[in-house]
Amino acid sequence: MKKILYFVLINCLLSLPTSSFAQTIYAGENTVDKAKLAGLYLTIQGDGKQIEKDWETQLQTYGRASSSRSTYRVPNASIPAISSEPINLVSTVKTSRTAATIFTSFDLGNGNFVTTGGTGYSAAEDLLKSFANKSLYGQEVRISESSFDEAQKNHQKTVRNGERLQREIEQNAKEKDRLLKRIDDNAKELEQLTKDIATNKTEQETALTELESRKNNVEAVKSKKSN
Repeated sequence: MKKILYFVLINCLLSLPTSSFAQTIYAGENTVDKAKLAGLYLTIQGDGKQIEKDWETQLQTYGRASSSRSTYRVPNASIPAISSEPINLVSTVKTSRTAATIFTSFDLGNGNFVTTGGTGYSAAEDLLKSFANKSLYGQEVRISESSFDEAQKNHQKTVRNGERLQREIEQNAKEKDRLLKRIDDNAKELEQLTKDIATNKTEQETALTELESRKNNVEAVKSKKSN
């Protein structure tokens, strides 16, 4: 059942238009380690920390990436869509709970950066758009799966509660049977006690008659001595 719902979810997310993703791309400059670099900014709405993790994973596909306090470097990055030659890529990421802003500088060599209208700009823009769509899609899936897992846990909880209630009903029925048996046993005991009381009353009358008879006999014996 979970697999079916998961595939339905994936199909629904795949049908979402690219325009539904919250993203902004624009050209600009940024100072990284006291060096002014030209590049592109990408702002994505969503879980900033998760977006940064996704971006680090993406950078690793271009070459050996190093990082230090949200600054990433990929020397000799291989991105054929932008350039047939290795690229010196530098990227910084600023995150918040609701968004992430990524700056990426593509150095084509000799200080020649990818800039608006220049070589590789369209490819760089497409690269960032593709990443944004991929990252946000992943977030949509994770959020939906988390919501599904929560609903599944809630369903399992209600099932467990139902099973517990059923056990309590069965225990209640057994307790009722025990109580009814005790009531029946109590009634039988009362009936026997009533009979025992009647028998005891008869026995008391018999014993009293015997007592009086013996008493009379004692008095008769004593009376013979005085004569």
